[in-house]
Amino acid sequence: MRYEIEFFGHKNIRSNHKKTIEITKESHLTPRGDCIIGVSANSSCADLPEELKNKLKNPDTNVSFIIKVDNDEFILEGKGHSDLTLTHDEDIVLRKSNFICPRTISVNCDKASDLVPREMVSKLQNPETKGLFIITVD
Repeated sequence: MRYEIEFFGHKNIRSNHKKTIEITKESHLTPRGDCIIGVSANSSCADLPEELKNKLKNPDTNVSFIIKVDNDEFILEGKGHSDLTLTHDEDIVLRKSNFICPRTISVNCDKASDLVPREMVSKLQNPETKGLFIITVD
């Protein structure tokens, strides 16, 4: 199963958090949001299809994420978890840890926002830049 979310860049994108990566439906971003790689997303956790939510709530599910900007791609892998609620109305957060809150979509991810290529981050610092956040579950 594959699900795509469109988002945009923002001048305050830093993408240097070592444990998480986030996209948000919010259009405003302060420099403190150092894990955020995209704003004005067209989906949050709450907006995901039920079939996808059910797969994400299975701890045996492997999840792949592709962040695509122009011809550049950043790929990371994570796991589902039975305690995910996937109810947050604004955000989607991928975590390297096992921490769960309504914003969490995947845990035990192999990468975080600090590893997004700096060339991609530079592109995402332009509010005109469109990105694609692709979720694929097995």
